[in-house]
Amino acid sequence: MYARIRAAAGRVGRSPDAVGIVAVTKGVDAARLRAARALGLADFGENRIQEALPKIAALGAGPRWHMVGHLQRNKAKAAAGAFALIHSVDSLRLADALATWGQAGREIPILLQIDVAGEPQKHGFAPRDVAAAARRLAGMRGIRVDGVMTIAPQTDDPETVRPVFQELRRLGQAVRAEIPEARHLSMGMSDDFEVAIEEGATLIRVGRALFGERPAR
Repeated sequence: MYARIRAAAGRVGRSPDAVGIVAVTKGVDAARLRAARALGLADFGENRIQEALPKIAALGAGPRWHMVGHLQRNKAKAAAGAFALIHSVDSLRLADALATWGQAGREIPILLQIDVAGEPQKHGFAPRDVAAAARRLAGMRGIRVDGVMTIAPQTDDPETVRPVFQELRRLGQAVRAEIPEARHLSMGMSDDFEVAIEEGATLIRVGRALFGERPAR
């Protein structure tokens, strides 16, 4: 996988060091995560709070944990204390809820999830609403907007989702016009991360490419 990252970055003149790997650990037990940590993986992503918290406790200090799945507002307090970065902030109401808990302690780093492809089953801001959301959140106490995220449609041909990644890059620029430090583009998963890297991804979220197929639940 590292060779594929280097090759994708090299094709567009980027340094592979500019691409962070978030290892998505849904369904992966703590023993395998310790082995992954020993091999140098430092950033782990979870989809559900209830699965994440026992793993965070089991692995202790060291890994950086990312929330990459849908987050309900009633779980904002737990997420605020558990994750180094929350990728899936899909509404102003969720941002407000997180900010409340951030003000009680540290600033909470977040990404704005954008439904670039307009899929009705996906969560996220509509592209037309992103610039206004960034203006609303700029300077808000308790949170820090570090960039944007999207989930591309599943496809057998990664080239078909290249326009989704190009649009997220454009939307990321619109957010940076309001919040200059919002540099992250979290995009690309196991099937399409190479195209995402070519289009500027700074964080890729990969599970199956690292851990193989997870058992069905």
